[in-house]
Amino acid sequence: MALRIIRTIGDEVLTKKAKEVKSVNDRTRELIDDMVDTMNDANGVGLAAPQVGVMKRIVVINVTDDPEGTIVLINPQILESDGEQTGNEGCLSVPGKVGIVTRPEHVVVSFRDRDFNEQTMEAEGLLARAVCHELDHLEGKLYVDLVEGELMDVDRGDEEEEQETP
Repeated sequence: MALRIIRTIGDEVLTKKAKEVKSVNDRTRELIDDMVDTMNDANGVGLAAPQVGVMKRIVVINVTDDPEGTIVLINPQILESDGEQTGNEGCLSVPGKVGIVTRPEHVVVSFRDRDFNEQTMEAEGLLARAVCHELDHLEGKLYVDLVEGELMDVDRGDEEEEQETP
C-alpha cells in the first residue's frame, strides 16, 4: 500500500466527471487499498478517486472508529433521498476550511463492492452526508459550491471535529 497525494481546490482534476468502472482487477484493488490508507493517514472519513487524481467512480468511506468499518463504493448511484440535515462539512481537498451544508438525512445507494458484486445500502446521518459528499466528487463538484454563507477557518481546537466530516 502507498499513500497518494490528495489533490486540493484549484486542481482542475477536481472539476472533471469520473468514468464508470467496467471491472475490478488487481490494479483497481491496489488503488482502493491506497485510497483507504491515504484517507486514514489524513484523518478523513471519505475519499473519492478523483481526489487522488484517478478519474474512476470509486469512493471509500469510514465514519466509524473501526478500520474494518470501511465501505468501498464502485459506480455508486443514489436511488432515493429524504429528510434534511444541516451542519459543518469539511473536505480533504479543501484543507483548513469548513462550511455549513445541507444534505439529505437518509439515502439509498446502489453500488458495486470491492469484488464488483452489486449491492444496495441505506445510510443515515453522517454516513448519508459522507455518501453525498463523495458522490459529488465523482461529478466534479466540491462542497464549497453548496456552502451556506462563508467558508470558515478551522480552529486548532476544532480540528478534531473537522475530522468527523467528509
